[in-house]
Amino acid sequence: MIRYISVIMVLVVGLGMLHYYGFIWYNSIFAIGYDVKGLDVSHHQGAIDWEAVKEEGKFDFVYIKATEGKDFTDNRFANNWMEARKQRFRTGAYHFFSMQSNGKDQAEHFKRIVPVVSDSLPPVIDVEIALYHDKKKVLDSLTTMIKELKKTYQKEPILYVTYDTYHTYIKDSMAGYQIWIRDVFKYPSIDKEKWMMWQYHNRGHVNGIETFVDINVFKGNHLDLIKLK
Repeated sequence: MIRYISVIMVLVVGLGMLHYYGFIWYNSIFAIGYDVKGLDVSHHQGAIDWEAVKEEGKFDFVYIKATEGKDFTDNRFANNWMEARKQRFRTGAYHFFSMQSNGKDQAEHFKRIVPVVSDSLPPVIDVEIALYHDKKKVLDSLTTMIKELKKTYQKEPILYVTYDTYHTYIKDSMAGYQIWIRDVFKYPSIDKEKWMMWQYHNRGHVNGIETFVDINVFKGNHLDLIKLK
């Protein structure tokens, strides 16, 4: 009996380690039904071999971190943008939103860094701020940034959210905006019609990328991705 329990414990620990290091990912079961998958990357992934990523043949789009706040620029953005487009990925840029500066200044910073390209994906505003901010100030700043980006890129920005930021700031006040939800443990618990992208994996292993990388699904089909505005 003791031997049996020991074997079970070794298996459990072994599976746990494989999951921790991303070699197996239980959440992938829920993502099987989605045909369109993509990555989001930043300087944290280091130098990426985009040709190797393309050759893997599993991903259709990539979002690349461009900016944060009013003055931080990701030092890998320009190269990632150029090389990912060279490999014919649908590319989009994202901005890490901050309450240390206003929405207008953050939008201007993003526009200085991210090219206006007609076939790019809509800009993304990553809303992962703390939950103690004044809601009205958050919404005013976000709304200003959204309007400025839409005016320049002619596309409706997407809001990347956690459950905390979604329920605290977004759900009842910005219901009309497209949502990219993060849930790396299970299928999203917000209504399916309320999200368009889902980050289901944050420890992905992808050829050409030496670190863990986030993996996402797009709710529509390949044609929907092409038409996304």
